[in-house]
Amino acid sequence: MNSIKQYAKGRTPPGVMNNLEKRFASLLDQQKTQGDIIWWAYEAIKLRLAKNTTYTADFFVMNKDHELQVFEVKGRWLAAARVKIKVAADLYPFRFYGAQWKNKEWWIEEF
Repeated sequence: MNSIKQYAKGRTPPGVMNNLEKRFASLLDQQKTQGDIIWWAYEAIKLRLAKNTTYTADFFVMNKDHELQVFEVKGRWLAAARVKIKVAADLYPFRFYGAQWKNKEWWIEEF
C-alpha cells in the first residue's frame, strides 16, 4: 500500500504553494520591498470556525500600519469557500480579502 497521500489533480499538499499562490507571494514580496507591508506568511494560522470546522487562510499579511489582513487566493470561487471566509470574517478581528487573478491582474474583494 502506498503511504503517500493522493491529492486531486491540480491540488497541492498543505504547506506547498500552487502556481497562483506563488504569483501572489511574489506580489507580497514586491510590496514588502516597497515598504507597503512589513510581514507575510503562507498558511501560518488556522482559525476555528465551529466545533469541527477550521479555516486555514492562504496568507496572513501585516501592512505598514500594523493591521493584520487575511488573503484567500482563488482562480475561481466555490460557494463553500465563500461561506468559510465570510464566517471567519464575522468571527475574527482581521480584514479578510479574496484575491482572484482575472484578465492578467489581481481583483481584490473585501469580505
